[in-house]
Amino acid sequence: MHTDLVAALDIGGTKIAGALVDRDGTLVVRAQRPTPARESGERVMEAVNGVLAELAASPRWGEATAVGIGSAGPVDAAGGTVSPVNVPGWRGFPLVERVGDATGGLPVTLVGDGVAITAAEHWLGAARGHDNALCMVVSTGVGGGLVLGGALHPGPSGNAGHIGHISVDLDGDPCPCGARGCVERIASGPNIARRALENGWRPGPDGDASAVAVAAAARAGDPVAVASFERAAQALAAGIAATATLVDVDIAVIGGGVAGAGDLLFAPLRSALRRYATLSFVQQLTVAPAVMGNDAGLVGAAAAALATRTGAGIPARAH
Repeated sequence: MHTDLVAALDIGGTKIAGALVDRDGTLVVRAQRPTPARESGERVMEAVNGVLAELAASPRWGEATAVGIGSAGPVDAAGGTVSPVNVPGWRGFPLVERVGDATGGLPVTLVGDGVAITAAEHWLGAARGHDNALCMVVSTGVGGGLVLGGALHPGPSGNAGHIGHISVDLDGDPCPCGARGCVERIASGPNIARRALENGWRPGPDGDASAVAVAAAARAGDPVAVASFERAAQALAAGIAATATLVDVDIAVIGGGVAGAGDLLFAPLRSALRRYATLSFVQQLTVAPAVMGNDAGLVGAAAAALATRTGAGIPARAH
């Protein structure tokens, strides 16, 4: 069956991934380049152009009708620009215009990476069938996105749902964003590891001081490692409860590397959520692990483009 495709880009500080995605959310062609994150904005754009050129070399490129971009943020969907924290060469970079030029004028939809992952989880993943959902990515940073009333809700700027920068500790540590006590400053992987080290945890002989190593220590019963995950879970629970109270979501989906710790994170998170999500309408809030994995950014960028084109929220899955 002949079906139109969407070109998708997933842009982060480590890699720039691209794909042609069909109406079922299947990635039919893929391309990838490392992000030259420490180089000039033009060098980063060259990597994006390389990915697009590889996609354009596919015999199916002619079926592409739109481009969706999920980018590390902040993004400015209204202005068509991106200023990713971890790509210093891009500040107010006109990515939408440049990608439009590179693809012969295809319509381009830009959203933040957390919004893209939310679109993927709602279309085909753990939030499928939920009209009101919060999806989060907990890894090097903490990002997120919202589905409200059955439709992706990126907000005018494309950043809505950025739960990592809700303050949950009023006099807490300064966050690099400029505020204090942000969810990200407590719950991201590097901050879980930092707190464990500050409180006396020591890496093993291999010297691995990452959150993955802290998780291994916690599984082995190290009380400092356990406490660092519990503190992260508490911060996530407070942020999730605040969001649910504000916009009335019934599921929070959590992905990213830190979610890979499984029950080390989810057990204290569910327990803390009972303490914070106390009003009657948020007591039924469920928490689920994300299921879309590494392709979520690409699938979600495609979903966002399809939603923009149809004006009808996230695409229904063809059967």
